[in-house]
Amino acid sequence: MLATKKKVNTRYLTKTAVLSVLAFLIMFIEVPLWFAPPFLKIDFSDIPALIGAFALGPMTGVVIELLKNVLNLALEGTTTAAVGELANFIVGSLFVFTAGIIYEKGKSFKSAIVGLLAGTIVMTIVAAIANYFFLLPFYSKLYGLPISSFVEMGSALNGFVKDVETLVIFAITPFNIVKGILISAITIPLYKRISPLLHK
Repeated sequence: MLATKKKVNTRYLTKTAVLSVLAFLIMFIEVPLWFAPPFLKIDFSDIPALIGAFALGPMTGVVIELLKNVLNLALEGTTTAAVGELANFIVGSLFVFTAGIIYEKGKSFKSAIVGLLAGTIVMTIVAAIANYFFLLPFYSKLYGLPISSFVEMGSALNGFVKDVETLVIFAITPFNIVKGILISAITIPLYKRISPLLHK
């Protein structure tokens, strides 16, 4: 019985580690959106974390989010005093945990869709609040730039952006909605193909 438990734990750790490394590697693929300022780019590294949350439990998704950011800090370093990585971890964890815990209750296609929609909403709300009250002011001080410079980056691509409030409402919020939809749309068919391997 002890040997079986050890074997199961080894399999779990191996799966979690592989998904974490995949998430870290995918972080390097960034896609800009036409309406968002250049400092906002979609990376798809939440996909392995979502797959882990669905297959191995919601907390596994959080662990994958943590490990990918730790790997990124260790191997790439940081230009944001680790605040960018912390924000990535918090927002990503809320997304995958919300989706994972809802899916865990039903384990059906419907619960996966509901979980991903709920995760997208939670991620979008938290990202909007964090950017308005903390991240934008922090980056302004860190880089020695007025917040208006971030607004200008947004208004150059999006005519609705006039100030910090409209930057959050018309750029950051739709950015996270689109990000959630794209990641969800990729995760669902991928999970269907990969889940048999993860459940072995």
